[in-house]
Amino acid sequence: MPGIDESLLQAMRLPGARGAAVVDWISGLALGAVGDAPGGDLEAAAAETAELARLATESGVLAPAGDDAGGASGKEPPVQDLIITNSDSYHLLRFVTTTFDSTVFLHLWLDRGEGNLALARIRLAEMADRLVLG
Repeated sequence: MPGIDESLLQAMRLPGARGAAVVDWISGLALGAVGDAPGGDLEAAAAETAELARLATESGVLAPAGDDAGGASGKEPPVQDLIITNSDSYHLLRFVTTTFDSTVFLHLWLDRGEGNLALARIRLAEMADRLVLG
């Protein structure tokens, strides 16, 4: 079971990866990061992506139909991932289900010309499932 550092290094092996971070969406703090940060500022990137994550997870509109408890266990975020695209890159935010409060996500910044969005989404989901926090 990989920890934060090993998971981030795995993410950086994906084609087109520019940077990766594990972020707590409640505090907006990066728990770990590797590579470049969008805009060159790791703290600002963590805080801004945390705000997007918070909006998505707190929105009742984006929850699965008939889900009042936040996932099957009540600990799962109602959203699995977010994909943001712009002219030169993709941002993938994959929520991590944990035994405590599940307020963590993986953020992968991927070059649009070199990266494979579908592959990155699959691999990020696998990493999130195996990630051990603590």
